[in-house]
Amino acid sequence: MLTVSDLQVSYGAISALADVSFQIKPGSIVTLIGGNGAGKTTTLRTVSGLLRAQTGKIMFLGEDITALAAHKIVARGLCHVPEGRMIFSNLTVDENLSMGAYLQTDATLIAKNRAYVFDIFPRLNERLKQTAGTLSGGEQQMLAIGRALMGNPKFLMLDEPSLGIAPRLISTIFEKIVEINRVHGITILLVEQNANLALEISSYAYVLETGRIVMEGESKKLRTDPQLKATYLGG
Repeated sequence: MLTVSDLQVSYGAISALADVSFQIKPGSIVTLIGGNGAGKTTTLRTVSGLLRAQTGKIMFLGEDITALAAHKIVARGLCHVPEGRMIFSNLTVDENLSMGAYLQTDATLIAKNRAYVFDIFPRLNERLKQTAGTLSGGEQQMLAIGRALMGNPKFLMLDEPSLGIAPRLISTIFEKIVEINRVHGITILLVEQNANLALEISSYAYVLETGRIVMEGESKKLRTDPQLKATYLGG
């Protein structure tokens, strides 16, 4: 569904990604693991069109999207939930969800997607007229994911969904991510600081270090890899 080939990205003279290549099959959950500064967020931002690659190619559903503007990539069904959520804090929950559907023109589909969001995150329906900035961290993450789902995605990229969320809500968020994938068939690329959780719900993983992929494999196998356990899984 997504093929990234030989991606190179720099911030000025500083190299952020060097020859990064990976593939993601339809219907899967794939995770990118790595320490701070490894290039995980840069990878997602480049795939979604927020950053430009110096070299390399990004293919989505057989189309080269490497040079497409971000809104055109969204229109093709690839949506990005950024690190830090980036909700519109001064707008209501309802208005944030409407912003997620800004490219949609089919009123019936918009209503269907809204019902689908409320089915996954009923708390958003309860907070519909509340200003988004007053929500808890967990509720804001639900809203960020719900806003992306309003774009009718085929492919969803999630950057650090557990960041800044109370521990009791993290398992709920991850249960919902699995539901979005398994029940609704949306392919997911996950970046997550909690490597144990990420490997638990994903089928395949890539490990990034200083802008390069240094390891890959089935998630269940990587969870038992001694080197990975020592570096990212707490022993």
